[in-house]
Amino acid sequence: MDKLLFGISGLPIGDGKKRFNYSSGMEYIKSIGLDAMELLFVRNVNVTDKNRDEILKTKIENGIYLSAHGSHYINLNADEIEKQEQSVDRIIKAMEGLLKVKGRSLIFHPGFYLKDSREEAYRTIKENLLKLPYKGVDYRLETTGKPSQFGSLEELVSLCKEIEHCKLCIDFAHIHARENGSLKTYRDFANILQYVLNELGKDAIEDIHIHMGGINYNIKGERNHLPVLESDFNYIECLKALKDFNAKGCVILEGPLVEKDALLLKNTYKKL
Repeated sequence: MDKLLFGISGLPIGDGKKRFNYSSGMEYIKSIGLDAMELLFVRNVNVTDKNRDEILKTKIENGIYLSAHGSHYINLNADEIEKQEQSVDRIIKAMEGLLKVKGRSLIFHPGFYLKDSREEAYRTIKENLLKLPYKGVDYRLETTGKPSQFGSLEELVSLCKEIEHCKLCIDFAHIHARENGSLKTYRDFANILQYVLNELGKDAIEDIHIHMGGINYNIKGERNHLPVLESDFNYIECLKALKDFNAKGCVILEGPLVEKDALLLKNTYKKL
């Protein structure tokens, strides 16, 4: 990657009068100055043999960076082996769907601790991640928003060091919520980027995948996404840190205002 791209999770909202699909949504976000879209495979893999050609054509014509978010029903540390196997299968099917439209990164939450210790959950999740085939789509492990979920920054960085086909998705809003509002200053964001740089090297900063947005939380962690300006997420200091570290890759906005907040992030970044 040669710069930092900005885009949205799912479909844009536009003026509320038009319903978008992936193809028309990409055309629209390109027309307003955005660069990327994260397809939502959270309920099903909705790239099919019927729509893949149109999606791929629009992606290429508009130079859109495509990623996808995997199923919400993934738990690589489920108590039942059958459910672990089903989770692996869901990840593979999502990867194959994204591959059809030449997407770059598949983002997903690896699982939950349940009754296991952190070390036990780590071992089981690692074993299941090693079963995933690499076909050109990076598996991006996303930092999670609740302490009950496996997926602290440290856990995921460690997995990325051990498994070649796994990379990191830093969800700054999730980290903020997971730690009950911990990200307040420039230094808080810079410390995260420095940790990633130290542990995973320069390549992890120059091919970074980020989720950002407003978030509502309590002591138990994430509750729901909010518009950026209605939250306490310090997006300006986060963007400053990304610029100072010369981060390159993709920033995806998650939240109810979709492209409006994505443009807020991109325009703010350009002015720094």
